[in-house]
Amino acid sequence: MTGLKRCRRLSGVFALISLTMSGIRAQNPVITHKYTADPAALVHNDSVYLYTGHDEAAKDFNFYDMKEWLVFSSADMVHWKEHKVPLRVSDFKWAKADAWAAQVIERNGKFYWYVTVTHATNPGKAIGVAVSDSPTGPFRDALGKALVTNDMTKATDISWDDLDPTVFIDDDGQAYLYWGNTVCYYARLKENMIEFDGPVLTVDLPEFTEAPWIHKRSDWYYLSYAYQFPEKTAYAMSRSITGPWEFKGILNEVAGNSNTNHQAIIRFKDKDYFIYHNGSIPTDGGSFRRSVCIDYLYYNEDGTMKRVIMTSEGVDPAR
Repeated sequence: MTGLKRCRRLSGVFALISLTMSGIRAQNPVITHKYTADPAALVHNDSVYLYTGHDEAAKDFNFYDMKEWLVFSSADMVHWKEHKVPLRVSDFKWAKADAWAAQVIERNGKFYWYVTVTHATNPGKAIGVAVSDSPTGPFRDALGKALVTNDMTKATDISWDDLDPTVFIDDDGQAYLYWGNTVCYYARLKENMIEFDGPVLTVDLPEFTEAPWIHKRSDWYYLSYAYQFPEKTAYAMSRSITGPWEFKGILNEVAGNSNTNHQAIIRFKDKDYFIYHNGSIPTDGGSFRRSVCIDYLYYNEDGTMKRVIMTSEGVDPAR
């Protein structure tokens, strides 16, 4: 009995040490009680808001089962608080399925969420817009209809080219929406953020698959995207939000346990972060049960980005 008690006591000590150590670094994946995918992030009022899709596919179901989006917040990139589910496909009465990749941006005190869904009556994927007075919601349909439907984009004849929206507000206040699959589309947004202000245009990028993300650092604009399939992340750079874009190569390698590779890039408390997903939860993780991870992003002196090193340890608390 003495030996058994000693083992139990030691086991408790090791558990305490493990919990203490896990609080020091984020540990990838950063969310482990749910499968999360297609991350987007927003820095607002000294916190980071992490928006994800929710993979709900059963172990033996080899496709996406996604009905809602999730939101988490953190003041240090390590400790994440989950908030009440802020938005579901069912909140868009004109949509029927597929809470796929999405992004939130703030303008004039309101938060606009651009989402991918399947349209109920117009065949194919579509992009909707939801709005809220809070980064954690609740969000409501801002338009009552889709912002983008498949019949608006003619560069390819597939029905799934209108997905993965990313939104960026330039220094002059002009907002842009980028999106696409196999073709990268973009358009100017009016100040109300729910209408286009001009035609839908395209960007010529090598082996563009999907998942565009726009960010800016100093005088450089960066357009990162999912490249080839299974997906790596590649990127291009420009001195203008509308290009021309110069291809710079691979930023993140294939995650061997996930066919897709979807990124968000932010700067928070003087550090740069690369947020992505893989299939690394050891129970049933994989291409349809993905998990969000965070690692550091570094730049070269000429403004190019260094290749991301995916880690199990994650990042230190931001201070």
